[in-house]
Amino acid sequence: MEEATQGVDWRTVCPISSALDVLGDKWSLLIIPDLLIHGPRTYSQFLNSPERISTNILAARLNLLVCLDLIARTDPDAKARNNAFRLTEKGAALQPVLVGLGRWAQVHLKAFHTDIARID
Repeated sequence: MEEATQGVDWRTVCPISSALDVLGDKWSLLIIPDLLIHGPRTYSQFLNSPERISTNILAARLNLLVCLDLIARTDPDAKARNNAFRLTEKGAALQPVLVGLGRWAQVHLKAFHTDIARID
C-alpha cells in the first residue's frame, strides 16, 4: 500500500479530495470507463484511443491504478506487451459514480456541449 501512495500527492484528509487525488485527472477518468464499457484492454488499445495519451503518462497512470488495486493485469505472469488490464472489484465499484457523473453532464452541460453523448 505504501508503494501506491508514493505516486499520489494526498492534499488533505478529506475523502472527496483524496478520491480526486487519484481519479481527478483526465487519464484515470478515461481508463476506468474504457474498462467498464469494453472490458479488458491492452496497453496498445489504450495508446491508440482517440484521446491520444502519451506513452509515459499511460504507463505511469496504469501503474498507479494497479498499485491502488483499481485495475489488474489479466495474466500477472504474461509479458507486459501481450497483457491486458481489467477492473478489480474496487475499480468496478466506481461504475455508479461515473454513470452519475455522466448523467449530470448530459443534463447540465448540454447547453455548452451540444454534441455530448448520451448514457443509457
